[in-house]
Amino acid sequence: MALIRRALISVTDKTGVAEFAQGLRDLGVEIISTGGTARVLEAAGVSVREVSEVTQFPEMLDGRLKTIHPSIAGGVLAVRSNPEHMRSLATHGIPTVDMVVVNLYAFEKVAAKKGVPLQELIENIDIGGPTLIRAAAKNYQDVAVVVSPDDYPRILEELHERHGELPEATLWGLAKKAFALTAAYDRAISNRLAWVGAEDESGLPALLDIRAPRALDLRYGENPHQKAALYSNRHGGIAAAEQLQGKELSYNNLVDLDAAWQLIREFDEPAAAIIKHTNPCGCAEGSTLAESYRRAFEADPVSAFGGVLAFNRTVDRETAAEIAKTFIEAIAAPGYDSAGRELLAAKKNLRLLAVARAPEEPVVKSIGGGYLVQTADTHRLERGEGQVKTERSPSAEEWRALEFAWKVCKHVKSNAIVYARDGQSISVGAGQMSRVDSVKVGAMKAVLPLQGTVLASDAFFPFPDGVEEAAKHGITAVIQPGGSVRDDDVIAAANKLGLAMVFTGVRHFRH
Repeated sequence: MALIRRALISVTDKTGVAEFAQGLRDLGVEIISTGGTARVLEAAGVSVREVSEVTQFPEMLDGRLKTIHPSIAGGVLAVRSNPEHMRSLATHGIPTVDMVVVNLYAFEKVAAKKGVPLQELIENIDIGGPTLIRAAAKNYQDVAVVVSPDDYPRILEELHERHGELPEATLWGLAKKAFALTAAYDRAISNRLAWVGAEDESGLPALLDIRAPRALDLRYGENPHQKAALYSNRHGGIAAAEQLQGKELSYNNLVDLDAAWQLIREFDEPAAAIIKHTNPCGCAEGSTLAESYRRAFEADPVSAFGGVLAFNRTVDRETAAEIAKTFIEAIAAPGYDSAGRELLAAKKNLRLLAVARAPEEPVVKSIGGGYLVQTADTHRLERGEGQVKTERSPSAEEWRALEFAWKVCKHVKSNAIVYARDGQSISVGAGQMSRVDSVKVGAMKAVLPLQGTVLASDAFFPFPDGVEEAAKHGITAVIQPGGSVRDDDVIAAANKLGLAMVFTGVRHFRH
C-alpha cells in the first residue's frame, strides 16, 4: 500500500488534469507542479505549490531544467521502509513525493512532420519527464506513477474507496505502463534520429527497430488455421484508420484495403479503385466520384463482387447509391458525408474506414530469419521524362491514357499488364510467370472493347511477342520502362504495327 499525501504533476497532455488534481486536493493531497501545468491548475482554482518553491531554485535554460533536483528526485526515490533513506530526507528537509503524474513532450507528433529541422526534434526530447517517470516506477512500492489521463478516474475511485491509499497491484500495473512508455519514447527518438545525417548510400538506417502496439486482434490470418493481429504506429494510413461500421476486419481485408489505398493516392482528380486479392480489377477517374466508380466497376463487374474499394474524395450519396447495388467487403475513403453514411448503413456488414494520409515510410517485408526493407515506390512519371521510341508519337488522348495506365500498372502484381483508355482501366493481366501470358490474360478477361486502348507494362518486353499479341486486340500505344537487350526488336515490331511506344526508364515490379 502507498498512502498518497503529496503529488507532483507536470504534463504535456493536459486532458482532464485539472479535474484529476482537484480530486486529489479533495482527498487532502498536496499538489506540486511546474510552469504551464501549474498555470492550468491555478486557472481552474486548484491550489498548487510551485516546484521552484520546493527546490529553492528557479526554472531555467528555457524550461530544460525544472524538476531535476535532489529536493524532487530524493522525495520520489526514497524507500519509505529504509530508515537511512528517511533520515537523509529529514536531514536535508526534503519532502516525500507519493505520486508522480507526468506525460512527455509529443516527440513522435513532431517527428512525423515532413521536413522538420533537427533542432526542432532535439528541443522536443523530454529530459525531466522520463527521469521522474523512471524514478517513480523504480520506487513503485511507495510511489504511484501516472502517465496516462485514461487512468485518472480509476485512481481517484480507488483512493476514495481506500481512504487515500493505493494497493500494490495498482502500483505495479502503473509502473509497468510507465516503463513501457519510456522505452517506447526512447525507441521513437532513436529511430527518428537514425535517419538524420547517418544514412548510408542506400538511404536506409543502419539499425531497423520495429515497435508498434497491438491495435486489433484478428479472427485469423490469411487462412483460418493461422493466428493474426494488427499492429499500428498510429501515423495514419490503413493501420490507423477509423472503422465507422461493419463486421470486424480480417487479415485479407486489411491487405486489400492497403493495396486499394496505395493505388488511389496516385490520382488528383476524383477517382475510384476496386481491388480483389491485392490487384486492381477496376480503376477510373471521373468528373464526380460516382462517375469514377461507375467507370471502374464496368471494367470487370464479376471480379468487383466481394471486392474492396478506395476513393480519394468524401463518399457522397450518389456514390453510395452506386456502391449499394453490389456486395462489397470494405471501403477506404477520406470520409463519408451524412447522406452517404445513412445509405450505406443499411449494409450492416459493409466495413467503412475513414483513412488519413500517412507519411511515407520504408516498406518492410519479413522473410525467414530477417526483414527486407526498401524505400516506398513514390515515383510519379512526368510527361517530359517519357521518351518516344517509335516513328509515331502518341496523340494527346493516347498520352493521357498512357499516363493513367502507368499509374495503375505500378500497383499490379508482376508480371503486370494494364489495358486502358483515358481515365479508365479496361482490363488487367497480373502475376503471370511470362509477360506475354499477362498480355493474353488481360485480353481474355476484358469485358469492354479493347480496340483503341493503350497498354502499360511494369517492366520491359524481353521479346516482341508481347507487343505483337497486344496489337491483335486493337491497342494503339504502349508505355514500358525499356532496357531489354532486344529493345530494338520490340521497337521495330511496334513501328511495323503502327503503334506509338514510350519508354519511361523506370520499372515498377511488385511482388
